[in-house]
Amino acid sequence: MENFSDILNNHVLLVALVACFTAQGLKAVIEFIRHRKLNLRVLVETGGMPSAHSALVTALAFGIGQTLGWASPIFAATLVFSIIVMYDATGVRQAAGKQARILNQIIDELFQEKPEFNEDRLKELLGHTPFQVIAGSALGALIACLAAPAY
Repeated sequence: MENFSDILNNHVLLVALVACFTAQGLKAVIEFIRHRKLNLRVLVETGGMPSAHSALVTALAFGIGQTLGWASPIFAATLVFSIIVMYDATGVRQAAGKQARILNQIIDELFQEKPEFNEDRLKELLGHTPFQVIAGSALGALIACLAAPAY
């Protein structure tokens, strides 16, 4: 257990987590501004503005670049990983959310005469718009730059 304290000294990990939690917190603030109601569920839900996934992976890649060098193979791998995560957030997960919305509408129309049909609705907000991903990525880069280690 003595090495557990090393985790708390891992600058790259801490910067990535701070970026992720900051993005999640901003979701609650934005939700409150938009709807004038505090909705803490957005802190643990997927989707929304800004993308916490994008903030996390961008801060991770920047942290690796800052500590190990922008030409390091680990930075390259982390950058590619980040691009895949952000592409998935806007592509596959966004499409799945649209499909869920359509299926929920079909279920509503087919079973409106049968109120005893009580199936759980599919989650519609799964992915992100490109703007939400860009905003999350910019937030992650900003946090990483502000927290850059002084070597």
